[in-house]
Amino acid sequence: MALDLPRGELSPEMRAYFAKCDEKIGFVPNVLVAYAHDNAKLEAFAAMYNDLMLAPSGLSKLEREMIAVAVSSQNRCYYCLTAHGAAVRQLSGDPVLGELLVMNYRAADLPARHRAMLDFAVKLTDAPWTVEEQDRAALRHVGFGERDIWDIAAVAAFFNMSNRMASAVDMRPNPEYHGQAR
Repeated sequence: MALDLPRGELSPEMRAYFAKCDEKIGFVPNVLVAYAHDNAKLEAFAAMYNDLMLAPSGLSKLEREMIAVAVSSQNRCYYCLTAHGAAVRQLSGDPVLGELLVMNYRAADLPARHRAMLDFAVKLTDAPWTVEEQDRAALRHVGFGERDIWDIAAVAAFFNMSNRMASAVDMRPNPEYHGQAR
């Protein structure tokens, strides 16, 4: 997918957001560029992403990125596996963990909290109609509260949507992601 930056068509807020990305990480993620053809959808996407992934939560940033990777692995989303796999490597300081989550989170030696969280996110991805009270109880058993369960589900749902959009338009990750935190 060839992506051009239509910065002149963006709102001042989104031009500033793109500039902040350039300044902070050295590039504008292609997912933002892909949404830039429709400023309203770009603003909605960025607002939802920032709220789910960066706002205060009972889930750490690493936990949210782990959910993104586990969901994206189930959906085989090249863009999100590359971008969020890099984030897991960076936030955890463990490149092996990042690669294991990309391939199969079940192969990783995870604490019970993280295993339950990812099991729930993956079940919600693969067979949402089968999620029931015992699944939520398993999360409570390892220390998640009701708001945390909501956040796990919201992050999983967002990445299911994002994975489908990335697949639909053949979105490719920025080359910079491949070398990060290795």
